[in-house]
Amino acid sequence: MTDSRQAGDRKLWGGRFAEATDGLVELFNASVGFDQRLAEQDIRGSLAHVAMLGRQGILTEDEVAEITAGLHGVLADIRAGAFEWRLDREDVHMNVEAALRDRIGPVAGKLHTARSRNDQVAVDFRLFTKEAALDLAGKTRELRAVMLAEAEKHLETEVILPGYTHLQVAQPILLSHWFMAYVAMLERDEGRFRDAAERMDESPLGSSALAGTPWPLDRHATARELGFARPTANSLDGVGSRDFALEFLSACAILAAHLSRLSEELILYSTFEFGFITLPDSHTTGSSIMPQKKNPDVSELARGKAGRVFGNLMGLLTVVKGTPLAYNKDLQEDKEGVFDSYDTLSIVLRLYAEMMPKTVWHADVTRAAAARGYSTATDVADFLARQGVPFREAHEVVGGLVGLASRTSRQLWDLTDEELRAAHPLLNAGVAQQLTVQESVRSRQSFGGTAPDRVREAIVTAKQALNP
Repeated sequence: MTDSRQAGDRKLWGGRFAEATDGLVELFNASVGFDQRLAEQDIRGSLAHVAMLGRQGILTEDEVAEITAGLHGVLADIRAGAFEWRLDREDVHMNVEAALRDRIGPVAGKLHTARSRNDQVAVDFRLFTKEAALDLAGKTRELRAVMLAEAEKHLETEVILPGYTHLQVAQPILLSHWFMAYVAMLERDEGRFRDAAERMDESPLGSSALAGTPWPLDRHATARELGFARPTANSLDGVGSRDFALEFLSACAILAAHLSRLSEELILYSTFEFGFITLPDSHTTGSSIMPQKKNPDVSELARGKAGRVFGNLMGLLTVVKGTPLAYNKDLQEDKEGVFDSYDTLSIVLRLYAEMMPKTVWHADVTRAAAARGYSTATDVADFLARQGVPFREAHEVVGGLVGLASRTSRQLWDLTDEELRAAHPLLNAGVAQQLTVQESVRSRQSFGGTAPDRVREAIVTAKQALNP
């Protein structure tokens, strides 16, 4: 067969093909626009592979040395921004290999001995995703430490905040207790990333296309050299599975949901109607037409971007659900969602770690809000229950008092002795006056409750978990 194309322009896989790839197919097929991000991982994998080929006697020392030097040269060009990424070379792997061939000649072709792009991309992507999981775990830990410090700071003055259910005032809580709720969520988020990184700590390198290889490889050695705990146990699974990316995206989605909930609360609390907080100028923006506006754009974008992170998980789930073993081109769609989720959460975590210590809480406003909405009604019912009244009866009595107070635009402590005694003989104005938001908070002594002593204990425990 003759081929009019120049040798340097031929596909590295083109021996079987008599016709050049259609231009639109090249554009549709190429992934180099995004997977060039894996260049460092790709060259690390190649360096480990060629070193192992030398140790196993598959390549000579001179061949290993020449290929290794060439790979370092390609990597230096990439890091310097002097590398030409070519669409016709399809992906990061073929771009690197072709550049290596341009640099050192035909010996570059020996690098691909006992290797397929299938195990090559799998090891690149596992390396990236493992590193991304550990990086997000670290950034989550940093935000967790910030929220813990805020909890400790606001415990000194026992700032009280209304607690909500159904976004209706429910019971008063310490602001520190609110912070500690997010500390608990972030601790679990960090754990999910670390668990995922541990499970994906396997090297697919050496699985070859799908069935393994007849070459005498040392897969354990390449796994160790790349920082993996072990090689994958099954070659089909090694090249064809992407559950490590799914688990990473799942952890990302849960973290994004937690950050979105935090964002929603900060957006509400910063409104004129709530007035609980003032967000820092450094993390808000203004309006092009309304000079008085101070918009919580960081929180709104964090809330909005959660949808993209959720979509990345659903996108990959949809891709893998119908792909038979082993590798299919569909799996080219696995990377962009991982890159996007990692990038999105990296910046959101950093922004919140910077923003939260600069956010001002207005303790007088939050305390007044906690006192409204009959937030101590449960305390009145608990008082009656402690006197031997069945709680359901106490609940009905206090519900009637709340109805009376609501109809006459008063709080429970504004009701008269006569009105309280009429509801139940054990009640009087003195009892109602004693049931303040501060006393309500201090009474919640159960483990994990909002009483200052319990929150203090929680902070100590959380510090020990953060700095074991």
